[in-house]
Amino acid sequence: MKLGSVTSDKRGSGLRAGLSARALGALAAIAMAMAAAISVSAPASAADAFQDFLQSLWPEAEAQGVSRATFDAAFKGLKPDYSLPDLVIDGRKRDDSAGQAEFTKSAFEYLNPKYLSTLAVQGRKFLKEHEKDIVNIEKKTGVDRYIMVAIWGRETAYGTHKLPHDAIRVLATQAFTGRRKDEFKLELLAALKMLQSGVPRSKMRASWAGAVGLTQFMPTEYFQHLEDGDGDGKVDIFTSVPDALASAARQLANKGWVRGLKWGYEAHLPDGGDCSLEGPPGERTIGEWRKLGFTRTGNKPFTAADNDIRAYLMMPSGAYGPAFLVTENFKVIRLYNTSDLYALFVGDLADRIAGAGGFHVPAAKVAQPRTAQVREIQALLEKNGYPMDKIDGKIGSNTRRQVGIYQKKNGLKIDCWPTEAVLKHLRTNTAQAGK
Repeated sequence: MKLGSVTSDKRGSGLRAGLSARALGALAAIAMAMAAAISVSAPASAADAFQDFLQSLWPEAEAQGVSRATFDAAFKGLKPDYSLPDLVIDGRKRDDSAGQAEFTKSAFEYLNPKYLSTLAVQGRKFLKEHEKDIVNIEKKTGVDRYIMVAIWGRETAYGTHKLPHDAIRVLATQAFTGRRKDEFKLELLAALKMLQSGVPRSKMRASWAGAVGLTQFMPTEYFQHLEDGDGDGKVDIFTSVPDALASAARQLANKGWVRGLKWGYEAHLPDGGDCSLEGPPGERTIGEWRKLGFTRTGNKPFTAADNDIRAYLMMPSGAYGPAFLVTENFKVIRLYNTSDLYALFVGDLADRIAGAGGFHVPAAKVAQPRTAQVREIQALLEKNGYPMDKIDGKIGSNTRRQVGIYQKKNGLKIDCWPTEAVLKHLRTNTAQAGK
């Protein structure tokens, strides 16, 4: 007899009516026993699995100085947030439109001139209001004041953007079922250390990726770069503007910021120059770029003083938009947020706040390829001998460079963009090579 068949239809209902109370009790007991057996043999529920995962972190948390009381309080009643992007969940199709804007938007969308112009106006006002602290931070760390203010604008829209998530819940969810579990586990453990050090849970509001504070520090960065910006003997990156700015500047300085060096220059490509020259592997001095025919856009040409500056070509839209010769400080901004578009946004906004900025060649409305398409192109390029740093579906300098080199070698149009046409050509070449 199947469980539930007694009450599943009219025949069952009539049978039940004729049974004695003792018989009904016996049936109920049998049903309960069978249900208990099923629950024991079935896999743990998703909620149980999440709690089991959290409890498995205790030895590592304890080793990092987290008390049991802090650990238990952090995870009490915690449930995963499956609405977050970049999760691996059975039955859920990956949504390429979700996630970090730096990798889901085109340069045309991300580097919106109107928005940048608005932020520049706000940035000049912000700089004036906090000028004394910002100048002192610049003297102390060497980080350009306009870069500091631009980062503030990008991360907070000058105070109008509020972080929407609880950091512990975000990091726990990403560590449990995200695409970068190991990375987020380290961030979660660091967040527990922050709680242990006295940071109130109420202050730990976060982005979907777990960045916290006014200038969005990942928890693993928190203890490495704290800087007292207002001289009160303590550091609070959650409510103190000077402390948050100083800590962001200290992070840049600790990662190699070069005092007095521009982040980069918009450049004209010469005849015969193309986007396959892009990326750090092609780094040269400005003097060497000039010999190749590269010139600076605008009214300020390169000078002899620029010749020894090392730079690499960066073209965020491949052949469909502006080109830049970017310096060591561009690399440092990328270490703050590993995206060409983020670093370019910050650099241009800083220039605009200082009274210049704006690109001479605008980004074109080129279609942003799907993540799955880019990932397959990367995998096929690597299979065909074109080195990839990562096969992650993100369009960085190396992906654009290798696409351009492949196009040049195979007599294709050189635009360094991972299009459907490039994918089809790679598939055909790979299939023929495998015969």
